[in-house]
Amino acid sequence: MLVNSYDVVVLGGGPGGYVAAIRAAKLGKTVALIEAQDLGGTCLNRGCIPSKTLLRHAEVIETIEKAKSWGIETGEMTFSLSKMMARKDAIIQQLRNGISHLLKQGKIDVFNGFGEVQEAGKITIQSAGKEEVVRGNNLILATGSRPLVPPIEGIEDASYYTSDTIFDIEKIPQSLVIVGGGIIGVELACIFASLNVPVSIIEMSDRIVPSEEPEASKALARALKKKRISISTSTKVMNIEQHGDHQLVHVTAENGKTTTLETDALLMAVGRVPNTAAFSKLDLEMDGAFIKVNEEMRTSDPAVYAVGDVTGGWQLAHVASAEGVVAAANAAGGNETIDYRMVPRCVYTSPEIASVGLTEKEAREQGIDYRVVKVDHAGNGRALAQDEKEGFTKLIAGTEYGEILGVLMVGPHVTEMVAEPSAFIHLEGTVDELASMIHAHPTITESLYEAAAAWSGKGVHH
Repeated sequence: MLVNSYDVVVLGGGPGGYVAAIRAAKLGKTVALIEAQDLGGTCLNRGCIPSKTLLRHAEVIETIEKAKSWGIETGEMTFSLSKMMARKDAIIQQLRNGISHLLKQGKIDVFNGFGEVQEAGKITIQSAGKEEVVRGNNLILATGSRPLVPPIEGIEDASYYTSDTIFDIEKIPQSLVIVGGGIIGVELACIFASLNVPVSIIEMSDRIVPSEEPEASKALARALKKKRISISTSTKVMNIEQHGDHQLVHVTAENGKTTTLETDALLMAVGRVPNTAAFSKLDLEMDGAFIKVNEEMRTSDPAVYAVGDVTGGWQLAHVASAEGVVAAANAAGGNETIDYRMVPRCVYTSPEIASVGLTEKEAREQGIDYRVVKVDHAGNGRALAQDEKEGFTKLIAGTEYGEILGVLMVGPHVTEMVAEPSAFIHLEGTVDELASMIHAHPTITESLYEAAAAWSGKGVHH
């Protein structure tokens, strides 16, 4: 059997894997990329892109409804789920084709099949009833993760969706219960609520999006309830019963009160687990279920790197890509390290949530003296003009030098705005430097300027 050998073999074609492959190729290395399903991984095919496409649809629907109070009225609004899904699929295919073109341009050999590491440097690829073998001097594991389905009593007999399957739903459900109030759960809640589906969120934590600061969780919960989304926090699903075409979801609150929810559709969105089957024969040091890596993205085997969800760090596409760049550079003989201080964190609900840098809790735990300024958007001209004034900008800065430590924003399009505070934190910028910049008026971004100016005691409106 002819065995192709490469400088670098990447296992997984998601945002960590394909970026790593392209970076390694641009550094002059021969590269192979192995992908079991579709290029782009979960993010492109079953996550970021389909959800944001459908969230855009939700935004338009909500704007049309809101416009009635502005004096703009249309006829009866109708939905075509099939057309919405067709647009989603077309966008996915366009981006998938773009990745394929980039890989071809980089002269990267792409193998479509399930790759399994047999020993250091040797990978077998099973595809369409045939087996191929490749070897790599360096291996980058980017196998990603899959939805976690918890061992709830009755789940094995129940009909349910996960974030991998919900985007192929064929009809608008009469009702939807979402188990899990994290980022995936709340984003999908917004999508289905815009389609007039009664949605209930069940969350074990004491608040939704518990990965964000309490102010953000509270603001989002308030907004979701206005969309008639029911939220039950500190609540656990005890068992599920299939009842004809419906499911009965039995839950228990922290105070012991039990409730039964009857639903047409059930979505499990409680987290993700790493895909490790492809490299189970490697004797790598693990951190629980995840691969342990250092700041160079190197595993306990010096010729093996790992990036993305499989490492158990930030489960974000842009972090996986950044890690892929670092891993590829080091696999090519470089000496780069990853810096997680400036990771932007985004929730694409309505309103959006965006944050970067330290939270107040983290600043306290690190013993940093800091001061906080919070600017509500209720007085922001652009927010008022857009009828989206229920948000805020919060800035955390160190008291000794005024260096910006963290920013949290809730409001319209703040996921686009987060790049500015990210740059300031990256460059170790101060509140005085931010307050000295002229910001366009009227913009939501002015709230960043207002927060910095107020922090320095130079605020005009705050």
